[in-house]
Amino acid sequence: MSEVTQPVGGSGGPTAVVVGGGLAGITTALALADAGVRVTLLEGRPRLGGLAFSFQRGDLTVDNGQHVYLRCCTGYRWFLDRIDGAALAPLQDRLDVPVLDAAGTPGRRLGRIGRTALPVPLHLARSLATYQHLSLAERAKVGRAALALKGLDLADPALDAQNFGSWLTAHGQSERAVEALWDLVGVATLNAVAGDSSLGLAAMVFKTGLLSDPGAADIGWAHVPLGELHDTLARKALDSAGVRTEVRTRVTSISSDENARWSVQVPGEVVDADTVVLAVPQREAHDLLPEGALDAPERLLEIGTAPILNVHVVYDRKVLSRPFFAALGSPVQWVFDRTEASGLREGQYLALSQSAAQHEIDEPVAALRARYLPELERLLPAARGADVKDFFVTRERTATFAPTPGVGRLRPGARTKAPGLYLAGSWTATGWPATMESAVRSGVSAAGAALGALGRPRDHLLELFEEAA
Repeated sequence: MSEVTQPVGGSGGPTAVVVGGGLAGITTALALADAGVRVTLLEGRPRLGGLAFSFQRGDLTVDNGQHVYLRCCTGYRWFLDRIDGAALAPLQDRLDVPVLDAAGTPGRRLGRIGRTALPVPLHLARSLATYQHLSLAERAKVGRAALALKGLDLADPALDAQNFGSWLTAHGQSERAVEALWDLVGVATLNAVAGDSSLGLAAMVFKTGLLSDPGAADIGWAHVPLGELHDTLARKALDSAGVRTEVRTRVTSISSDENARWSVQVPGEVVDADTVVLAVPQREAHDLLPEGALDAPERLLEIGTAPILNVHVVYDRKVLSRPFFAALGSPVQWVFDRTEASGLREGQYLALSQSAAQHEIDEPVAALRARYLPELERLLPAARGADVKDFFVTRERTATFAPTPGVGRLRPGARTKAPGLYLAGSWTATGWPATMESAVRSGVSAAGAALGALGRPRDHLLELFEEAA
């Protein structure tokens, strides 16, 4: 007979089970526990962190992919503070993105996207005026398009059905402008090119990141392995909050009785709770949802996915003097120096983050090596005489949901029709694309809805929402 247990964390009071130990699940568990709920967090993998994790490769500690966040990501910044990790993932003092054009003429290969302290939109004026990867006429048209984008109403549902690429064309943006600016930012944040992106999500990215506050787009990234943040520190915070955390524990089913009391089945055990939050990918959530929990559960299966390919190269010497750069005129998108974070003591370790990688995600390593090593030599002259000590790839075939036009109508909110059952995950209706920020916000929303139903305090979450607003 299966053992029936309760979440730990004191006696009495409401109980909850959070299914999934990614950023959405960790956030949900912490927010519930902070309000006095006894929480059990169940994760099928051997570690926490979802798709933002680390693993060992010999002496290297490798992130499965490069993840960044922006100053406007108030949810993820709250998460870092909550797990005492903010100092390990600092933000730039001021936005500065070096952009290398592989096809550029000598002396004109490097451009920069940055900001000043002037108010919006003047904070970008100097950078746009001197961005040499665009002509003067293209820069002027970019400015006009940016002002038009700033005027869009993000609450207008019609934006979700429109195509961002077509909108850019209608607003005078050349193919070069799309490549050198709009897709440079959009592909990295949306995981799709402009022609495959919802205007609503794209407008949200550019309005919030570049047109809301002068410092909104300042970039932050982990200077330690992601596992140190999303697994080690997150586990410590969960333990301190009294959350019972179980990894290598896959949920097989959930059900409720006539009193709306939930039972969560895992191999060899049944965990009972007042509340259940499914913080898992949309297909897994679909399979676990009880009948009647959503009006149209099949919509979850209509939410497409998009891959991200990460290329990892270890050189015998230093070939890059910057912490990162973006590339034009090359299949290379963004390159980050991960030497110190990985623990490498000699040489340099570069990680290439390749979003919207549908055409490359299943290519053999040999083909990717033959493509990307010569491209790095084109972009980085110091790489031309360097020995490659290691070359490997990591593949996330379903890294994010696809931000296609119409996806907004498919994304459910945190609440379901089943009392006590909630949804979390970057794919839910957060208003953001599939980012760490979206994952955290979804956890906050799910916890807020659950706490409201349980009659528990939500002041700590309201403060976060007010800051985000």
